[in-house]
Amino acid sequence: MAPSEVSWAELPDDFYLPPAVAGPNITARSPFLVPQTHLAGPGLFLAMATFMGLLVMLGVPLNALTVLCGARYRKLRSPLNYILVNLAGANLLVAGVGSTTATYSFAHMYFSLGPAACKAEGFTATLGGMVSLWSLAVVAFERFLVICKPLGNFTFRGSHAAVGCALTWAIGLAAATPPLFGWSRFIPEGLQCSCGPDWYTTNNKWNNESYVLFLFCFCFGLPLATIIFSYGRLLLTLRAVARQQEQSETTQRAEREVTRMVVAMVLGFLACWLPYASFALWVVTHRGQPFSLALASLPAVFSKASTVYNPIIYVFMNKQFRACMLKLIFCGKSPFGEEDETSTASQSTQMSSTSSSQVAPA
Repeated sequence: MAPSEVSWAELPDDFYLPPAVAGPNITARSPFLVPQTHLAGPGLFLAMATFMGLLVMLGVPLNALTVLCGARYRKLRSPLNYILVNLAGANLLVAGVGSTTATYSFAHMYFSLGPAACKAEGFTATLGGMVSLWSLAVVAFERFLVICKPLGNFTFRGSHAAVGCALTWAIGLAAATPPLFGWSRFIPEGLQCSCGPDWYTTNNKWNNESYVLFLFCFCFGLPLATIIFSYGRLLLTLRAVARQQEQSETTQRAEREVTRMVVAMVLGFLACWLPYASFALWVVTHRGQPFSLALASLPAVFSKASTVYNPIIYVFMNKQFRACMLKLIFCGKSPFGEEDETSTASQSTQMSSTSSSQVAPA
């Protein structure tokens, strides 16, 4: 049978290759059995392995330090910091399992660990990614409630943080579990060296289109809308305060710092997740259109870069976390003479004295 005549219904359940590259003996090119050099040259696999390896070397220690600091230092046990630690835990799951497995597979140029490991990687990466996305949305919404005060003098307490963290994991499980039970499936994607939900095939057995639309709307669109709405309102509020205090250099500087931070947050979110979500949605809505599997690997790989930018933006711009990390690394002493902040801006600080630390996760 010619490659162009291979039907999707005849492909093995554990993986998918487009008919143009599957060949007459599909199983012989299984990503679990042989290097996928028919999809790209060894140089591209090496480049992917190197990039994923860097994400592991940076993402695992950064997020592990965040979790350790949150557990060790009592001063960091504020309600909002619980969500930051929750975010770091989700990132650690993605970097420690998803990125590590992908690094190993790209280095071998095929998913040599087998179908069971593929499902495990797809599940953990999806779970950690969804928890991460919704943690960012919870942080943004909390900042909106505290700074813009739509509910009056709202105080974000530990119980609110616990509910927020539990909600992120509940949503993550709701998003990652269905492919294990027949609503879509986890298969190798792109260059067949990392695994994710099946957004390639049209086999009605898996109901892939509905699952991809569910992920795009509920697990990407909704948290993105929450982030844009919350930080948009936050910036408008800060600009109004700055206009009222035009003579205050501190207020003007705080507005500029917060603006830069918010822009970094939104751009980082979009850079990591928009290509992946958009490409999957395009494939679903343009069935039959040719696309490059090598190109399809890039969005999946870049989405895992969020495990590095998240701690940099949300933690390293936080003086408390930064000081505690330095103390933990250098056995109680900061090599840069950075003082240990015992308290950051109060959650209920009045808007007339707004500073950048009020907006940054405190």
